[in-house]
Amino acid sequence: MVSIPASAALILIDLQRAIDHPSWGIRNNPNAERVGANLLAAWRSSGRAVYHVRHDSVEPGSTYRPGQPGHDFKPEFVPHADEPVTPKHTGSAFVGTDLDERMATGCHQVLVIFGVITNNSVEATVRHAGCLGYRVLLVADACFTFAKTDWTGVRRSAEEVHAMSLANLHGEYCTVATSAEILGAL
Repeated sequence: MVSIPASAALILIDLQRAIDHPSWGIRNNPNAERVGANLLAAWRSSGRAVYHVRHDSVEPGSTYRPGQPGHDFKPEFVPHADEPVTPKHTGSAFVGTDLDERMATGCHQVLVIFGVITNNSVEATVRHAGCLGYRVLLVADACFTFAKTDWTGVRRSAEEVHAMSLANLHGEYCTVATSAEILGAL
């Protein structure tokens, strides 16, 4: 049973138009945006805090680079005026940002996280949050990733990459949960 205190914060990771560029390849969880948007709406209705993380890539060829259309938030995840945006330049939303300070100021010890890419910025942020002592709930069906070739040259499907990331995180760094479990606890 998942429990979520009123002081919990929802953190959305890199939900920008950049992730829709075809160069990323084949993804899993085709309904992740719908699931995430429903969760965000319910979270907002509960009156709990929402924080958005925006990737501001410094790589010249990145689809996340500022000043281009991919840098914009996806329409269903545009922040409200009272929802802080934390820009980041690395995988973890806690590196080189004020996110940890914002969590301390807001007395947020429980973090509910979803976004993209499961095995990149989501995994880095969840690991970092767990190491900092936060209780983290990762919403599996509101995250997605892409197919990837592993170190031995074997092509892994997006679903395999996603599942392995969740397995790497669950227990030590977070509790992996479904959106239904999170919604049921609000």
